[in-house]
Amino acid sequence: MSHGPDIARIGALIGDPARAAMLTALMSGKALTASELARVAGIGAPTVSAHLVKLAEGGLIAAEKQGRHRYVRLAGAEVAEALEALLGLAQSRGHLPFRPGPDDQAMRRARVCYDHLAGEMGIALYRALHAGGALALAPDGVALTDRGHGLLDGLGLDMPALMRARRPACRTCLDWSERTHHLAGGAGAALLTRFQELGWLRPRQTSRALRVTLEGERELPRLFERLGQAGQGPPGP
Repeated sequence: MSHGPDIARIGALIGDPARAAMLTALMSGKALTASELARVAGIGAPTVSAHLVKLAEGGLIAAEKQGRHRYVRLAGAEVAEALEALLGLAQSRGHLPFRPGPDDQAMRRARVCYDHLAGEMGIALYRALHAGGALALAPDGVALTDRGHGLLDGLGLDMPALMRARRPACRTCLDWSERTHHLAGGAGAALLTRFQELGWLRPRQTSRALRVTLEGERELPRLFERLGQAGQGPPGP
């Protein structure tokens, strides 16, 4: 008799190729319709409906209705983090669905991991914050320091709302392409939103990859350098 959580059920839900394709598509953080997910998975409408029922019953997706349309999204950040870890495991074992090419390189550089920045840019952000004293080790991963609070406030983040939220402000997420951590949690999501508001990162229509704009190519390295050097002086923007 087994004890503890039933990982076999979750594994079976994710392990089906069609369901795995749909869950990976939802890693973009966007809500998609059943028709859009059917095209991603290469299956018909009746089949996709049956798969979505199973995923919903398993607690992996949530649905919401808006007007005539019904949209599906991942059930939460913890689902995205588990999928990102599985993507990393598959990549490290050579289980790749296609030969790496231009799109793959774009995914490695900057992409959306549910609602936060991943890839090389996400790693650079995390390392800069850590080097600058914005993050401190905590029993459950990392925590935002007083210095970090001041740095993020200086970047224009709504810190009172961030700290009031039930979601942890900071979490680490294992990056599948870089095999090290990037920043998740409320702060990770807020920073990605801020970078997009500033026009430094732009979403791509058909991929989780993000386009780094010309302004972003100039400003993001400057920001990372400034954040990394913040520990040498008083906190500030």
